[in-house]
Amino acid sequence: MILLQQEQLANLLKEYEEEMIQLRRHFHENPELSFEEINTPKTIAAFHRELGHEVREGVGGNGVVAKLVGGKPGKTVALRADFDALAITEETGLPFQSKVKGRMHACGHDGHTASLLILAKAFNRMKDELAGTIVFIHQHAEEIAPGGAIAMIQDGCLDGVDVIFGTHLWAPTELGKVQTAKGPLMAAADGIYITIQGKGGHGSNPSDTKDSVVLAAQFITNLQQLVARRINPLRPAVVSIGHLEAINPFNVIADQVYMKGTVRTFHEEERGLLEREIEELLKATCYLTKADYEYEFVRGYPPVINHAAETEHIMASAEKVADVEAVETVEPIMGGEDFAYYLEEIPGAFFFTGAKNPAWEEVYPHHHPKFDIDERALRIAANVLGQATLDYLAKHN
Repeated sequence: MILLQQEQLANLLKEYEEEMIQLRRHFHENPELSFEEINTPKTIAAFHRELGHEVREGVGGNGVVAKLVGGKPGKTVALRADFDALAITEETGLPFQSKVKGRMHACGHDGHTASLLILAKAFNRMKDELAGTIVFIHQHAEEIAPGGAIAMIQDGCLDGVDVIFGTHLWAPTELGKVQTAKGPLMAAADGIYITIQGKGGHGSNPSDTKDSVVLAAQFITNLQQLVARRINPLRPAVVSIGHLEAINPFNVIADQVYMKGTVRTFHEEERGLLEREIEELLKATCYLTKADYEYEFVRGYPPVINHAAETEHIMASAEKVADVEAVETVEPIMGGEDFAYYLEEIPGAFFFTGAKNPAWEEVYPHHHPKFDIDERALRIAANVLGQATLDYLAKHN
């Protein structure tokens, strides 16, 4: 039976592939930012309602949850896709380029959504033979903390769910590869927000000032020593300042500098240590000139920690998918993902689906204005998620 279902799923996804691509392009042309999604969730909900699925809108904010009940009793599997875009002006020149200036699907969430919708359509055709229930979690606001996952969980999206699977279309990885890892896969993503308050003055007379720019420069330089000398080299960590602001004429010493940055870790020990030590370093730096400071460490998403058995399950299922050429265990990456919250609640696994077109001379990274994916990856992502679902329902019946 499982082999017949596997073949049926693969054939249905091929049949619906053009619709999947067109859905992706529709979402790509009409991006909506995190927590501002209005039309995207309406489109998603209407698609599921047309299939006859039970649908809940406004879950945790702008999320959508749809449920397909199979013809036979069994376990409940949740599949998740995010659908928010980024505040980026697109520069791809694609015929379906974003119609909204300053808004772009530069991370593949349009593809995630299209893949899950068409997988839902395929499973709907198979529902009489399905032994269990499938919950389709369409999540808003993955890109900006606190993210949509935690609010959707609080609003009951995981009620009655036994296991959850999710994927991210991954532009740096070649088409046909599926990558994941047991345990840590993606890092905790925290933010630091710092103001150094010195004393401004004329650039020709620095001795009468408390130069906040110099203090900021010393702080940023010494900040890297925290990772190099305070963190175990076998435990990855990153501290990066991405924003530095001191708006003054060229001949005026700024009395204030504002900084924003990110901290990435995998373990609570390093996370807590850096939270404390960054402030200690800031305090010591400002003490040199008796300057003042403000410091805020904002905890973002926790690390994505895959469950071992469910990761093995994903890898075994991916091996059965004809278009998957390689299933690889990879080292964790320092990017963050609020799929982590689902994995803190129930068993599950997250994986990367390769979306790099081998013919492209240059591949642009996620969050780049020229970011794009090989659309053949959409069907592969749907097929691996679908195969994992079929295998799980069969295994637990």
